[in-house]
Amino acid sequence: MSRAFWRDDRFVQLAAQLFVLAIVAGLAFVLVQNMAASLQRQGIALGFGFLDNAAGFDIGESLIRYTNTDTFARALLVGLLNTLLVSVLGIILATVLGVIVGIARLSGNWLVNRLAWLFIELMRNVPLLVLLIFIYTAFFLKLPRARQAIRLGPIYLSNRGVAMPWGEPTETWPIYLYIIIAAVGSAVLVATGLRLWQERSGRPKPIALPALGTFATMAAVGWLVLPQPPLTITTPQIAAFNFRGGLVLTPEFMALLIGLVIYTAAFIGEVVRAGIQSVPKGQVEAARALGLNGRRTLQLVVFPQALRVIIPPLTSQYLNLTKNSSLAVAIGYPDLFAVSGTIINQTGRAVEMIAVVMGVYLSVSLLTSLLMNWYNRRVRLVER
Repeated sequence: MSRAFWRDDRFVQLAAQLFVLAIVAGLAFVLVQNMAASLQRQGIALGFGFLDNAAGFDIGESLIRYTNTDTFARALLVGLLNTLLVSVLGIILATVLGVIVGIARLSGNWLVNRLAWLFIELMRNVPLLVLLIFIYTAFFLKLPRARQAIRLGPIYLSNRGVAMPWGEPTETWPIYLYIIIAAVGSAVLVATGLRLWQERSGRPKPIALPALGTFATMAAVGWLVLPQPPLTITTPQIAAFNFRGGLVLTPEFMALLIGLVIYTAAFIGEVVRAGIQSVPKGQVEAARALGLNGRRTLQLVVFPQALRVIIPPLTSQYLNLTKNSSLAVAIGYPDLFAVSGTIINQTGRAVEMIAVVMGVYLSVSLLTSLLMNWYNRRVRLVER
């Protein structure tokens, strides 16, 4: 005797899912309908045609050419590039500092261990917004003027930011870019070839060092063979109220970068500590029995196994850092969110701009997750 279909567990589960989906869709429909009615009452029609209009405002920092006669779309691009710059640099520096803090947290040296613990607890228990404003107002805005800048070798610290020597592109720079691309391609080929050889022979072989050597050799040879160096080093010179030449990093950018790095490094340090402690002690003892010292044990035995635990939560920290960069608006750094706020004030297109900002952050986060998941699959242990 067959059961009635409403007693079938599969039917009940499917019906429950459809019921929840219908509720969510209904709520979304009500919200969208309410928004459309509100915009209609105000005489505002949704659309993105305004992005082609002239922006009419300046942006203090830009990685590309921009003037106030450019379009809103280009202003958004400037904000996006500023967000990507601080996010990429923040991820790299936070990872380096976080690994150091995580290892220091496990150090047998009492002072090093306690200092790492104090850093982690301090950063984890202070709101990031408060930390950013503190760094900006209590440090960078309190620095002397450019004429009385603090000099640390070739680097100047002032309330105008951090000025340092920098390379200015010459006529041969475009050619050198092609050489760099060829060097990267060659390094990838060397690494791929060595990895295939390692998989077929079953014998471990250094991969990163030969690949980096190939890249460095081609880059150095390309620099030397060109008739003119692709870059000329310029040093910052004090001129009137600011610096001329070199690279000047503004106080807003430095405060945001430092705040994101030290805040995220505290969480990464705990992730690294947990990953290292997840490796069985027997693995370490076996490595020591084979004669490996502490550094080689960490490099060859502990870290490769700890990565499978470290990578997933590390991905979350990278995503948090990217999203936390939107707090830049509090200290005046023109990131994507800050620029979109200015556009909203000028056009009243809040719905479209917030949708664009959400879409951009979602795309960047998904791309970061995709790359980290790919790397996680590469380093995970394969059961035989």
